[in-house]
Amino acid sequence: MTNRLEAASSTYLRQHANNPVDWWPWGAEALAEAARLDRPIFLSVGYAACHWCHVMAHESFENDNIAALMNSKFVAIKVDREERPDVDALYMAATQLMTGQGGWPMSVFLLPDGRPFMAGTYYPPIDRQGQVGFSRLLTAMDDAWTHQRDAVERQATEITQSLEREVRFIDHLAPSSAPLELAFTRQQLRDELVSRVDENGGFGDAPKFPRPSYIDALLDYEDATSRDAVARTLDAMARGGLYDHLRGGFARYSVDAEWHIPHFEKMLSDQALLARTYLRAAQKRPDHPEWRDAALDTLRFVASDLFIPGGFASSLDADAGNVEGSHVTWTPDEVLGALQASHRTDDLAASLSRWRIESPGQFDGRSIPRLGNGEPFLTPPELRPALSALRNARALRRQPGRDEKVILEWNAMIASAFVRSDDEQLMDHGLTLLANLSSTHFDGMTWWRTEQQQAHAAAADVSWLLDAYVDAFEATGDDSWLTIGTDVAHYLLKHYWDGVVPTTSLPHEGAGVFAQSDLVTDISMRSKEIFDGATPSSHAVACRALARLALCRGNTELLVVAQRLVEVATTILVSHPGAVPDLLDAAGYALDGVEIVVPGPRNDLSNHVRSLAMPRSVLITGSGSSPLLVDRRVNFAYVCRGGVCQRPTSDVHELNLQLQRPDL
Repeated sequence: MTNRLEAASSTYLRQHANNPVDWWPWGAEALAEAARLDRPIFLSVGYAACHWCHVMAHESFENDNIAALMNSKFVAIKVDREERPDVDALYMAATQLMTGQGGWPMSVFLLPDGRPFMAGTYYPPIDRQGQVGFSRLLTAMDDAWTHQRDAVERQATEITQSLEREVRFIDHLAPSSAPLELAFTRQQLRDELVSRVDENGGFGDAPKFPRPSYIDALLDYEDATSRDAVARTLDAMARGGLYDHLRGGFARYSVDAEWHIPHFEKMLSDQALLARTYLRAAQKRPDHPEWRDAALDTLRFVASDLFIPGGFASSLDADAGNVEGSHVTWTPDEVLGALQASHRTDDLAASLSRWRIESPGQFDGRSIPRLGNGEPFLTPPELRPALSALRNARALRRQPGRDEKVILEWNAMIASAFVRSDDEQLMDHGLTLLANLSSTHFDGMTWWRTEQQQAHAAAADVSWLLDAYVDAFEATGDDSWLTIGTDVAHYLLKHYWDGVVPTTSLPHEGAGVFAQSDLVTDISMRSKEIFDGATPSSHAVACRALARLALCRGNTELLVVAQRLVEVATTILVSHPGAVPDLLDAAGYALDGVEIVVPGPRNDLSNHVRSLAMPRSVLITGSGSSPLLVDRRVNFAYVCRGGVCQRPTSDVHELNLQLQRPDL
């Protein structure tokens, strides 16, 4: 038996197509069915690489008795959070309001009109270790709906009123009584971050998530404490079990405080953001070349393991053969067997030492490869045959599932990382991908979140695409990237901007960007995303992308829009910079971004600029339409701030002096 998810565009939804649950995809039709039947909605939100989503599916959604209860008393709706981040964000906010925490799978009970009245995350099928069982919860919700309808509707009304304020938090901020002083606020953020770094690297207790934007913020500083915090965190993540030392790529997060035991799923977004940060860190600290090695190894993993026609897949599962991490972990005997098959048994001791394969290991008796003390990040030449032997043996194991939807936001992120790598082959991957996205995700009128062209692009999709186009321009000097970028900027302002778009004559108009397009009609509230999380907020990326495009084109009207995005968020920037680190970085582009103009084809000067970790600057090369290129001499560099340029120079040393920023 199959349900309505069989033909869904989402891999995650199709994974539930054979459930005995009569699932509906999210949409007006499902809500209308709930109204027709006068039933509450059970909404389940997850994603393909989510371990506990799979657990709840096996325990409950594949259980005939539980499914029968769901089918007879509820309208069940399944949502892929990666395909519909707007639906996920709305009901995650509700879940956090009701429970104080969130996560996936997310389980929410709604009125037929979509208003939530009860929410949680994972539920076991029966009562277990203090957790209410899903069967009992379903029965209780049905009883409340049947016998306490007034109370249920009152609760839904109260939650919705609170939710409306929560998802439009930025609209309720009181104007800041203090001006935004970027240097002072960056110092505040730096002080907060170094106080949170622990001895194992990272910013908080287990579970530990990589926070690339925190590391980027600390890279602005050269004091010993900041440098140590950066090095400790980058080294710990790249050398521990969070990184897949045999295949490449970072896991989603670390279960423990030592970055040893990962939650094994790999997300395209994490690879992109971490690669960008490791690249910038290697530029900033040339004495750590292994950081560039980690970035390039990550990007090559993406190119080899996540490539599909049309772009790059969104994730690899944590599980393989329904066993978490079974494709990653090893025993010494398995290493011996792999080396015997390749006639490399002499490498056994060195292999066990390099990748710290022990008996017993620390994950269900098995070992997660991580680098031994003193081992270089890249495998030494003498152990590369052993690495190949282990990879070949691993390839024979059951492999994790791959979610093959091509998310515009994440593909723009990875294109940006490819382009920033300055590795010729990887740059080609990025430029080709960006050129293809304009046909796979755009139909001539509308931008879509995935290649299936069923879910409208979110503001994050469009903003990241614009930002990546600017990266492509900086790398190539090809004006066509700015031309299409300008079209995308206008699309962003047309479909996502709240109110009147500001201009140089009316700079204080409008109230920022909605997270979803005005073309979306199946959700009751349009939220705004201000706080940075695992990925930067759409508010921050829109600000950065618009400001960078404006600087490249000398477009003061677009720069005013970016500055308005900073203005509406000044209160939170001043009071809680740790909640909005990406917006703080974007504000630097909007308020005092630097234009570095090197006319003509790439040369020693422009190559030198690209080798630097210059914060909040754009590089303008080529012979295109930017007014900043007019009447400028080839083989000279011009450093401009606030519309004022320093004297042109052809000397790298003098250029470095002009680029120094005392106002970090």
